Amino acid sequence: MRKSRELLLRMYHDPGYRFTDVGICYINRGAPGDLSCIGGDRILRLDPYYIEIASEKGTTPIPFHRLIRICYRGAVVWERGNPGKSGSNSP
Repeated sequence: MRKSRELLLRMYHDPGYRFTDVGICYINRGAPGDLSCIGGDRILRLDPYYIEIASEKGTTPIPFHRLIRICYRGAVVWERGNPGKSGSNSP
């Protein structure tokens, strides 16, 4: 199973993907249902342990272990705990 970080790095660097078409959902304690989803246009950096997103407060780090789902053009390509969604699909 491909890791969420590996998949996001591939989508960021591979010219076959448009990173603005990426969407992620992550655990966000305090948000409705403790879940938030954002588009790739809000992802500012991919660090070794977290992603940095643009937020109302400036930037917010989201650790990779909080990611729940990664979508590309609306289709789920990776989901935590779902080996059938390994992120090995091509664009």
